[in-house]
Amino acid sequence: MTFYNLTYLENHQQANTIFSYALIIILGGLMLLMLVQYTRHRLETKYRDLGIIFSLLLLIIIGLQYTKLESLNTQKSQSSQMVPFVKAVAKDRHVKTGEVVVNSTTLTDGIIVRIKDKDYRVNLSADSNNYTLTRAHVIDHRVIIKKK
Repeated sequence: MTFYNLTYLENHQQANTIFSYALIIILGGLMLLMLVQYTRHRLETKYRDLGIIFSLLLLIIIGLQYTKLESLNTQKSQSSQMVPFVKAVAKDRHVKTGEVVVNSTTLTDGIIVRIKDKDYRVNLSADSNNYTLTRAHVIDHRVIIKKK
């Protein structure tokens, strides 16, 4: 079972999309290059065809990037609720925030919270404004704690 500490939850909200943006810039540059070549050599249609191919690839990559961005925003809004939850559990149990780990990056009903090697199941209210912790016992005791 994988657990996440507060540091991981705070840093997890940042997404690395440099590769996708670099690919979009490269494809845009290649598309412009093919446009220039096509205007210089009107009789050679290979530049026009390459320009169309690069344009279609650029549109596909932009569409995929937009879809990924939407899902990241949804995940970010859900995971932003987790940081105050971990802090509240630590405060209520009178422990340091580093001693509280959770098995999910999003705040949902039924997640497992580990406090000082004891596991608790979270029962959230309908509006997620309050919670109760019920002692739980996990079957698989092999635990991986992601810290960064």
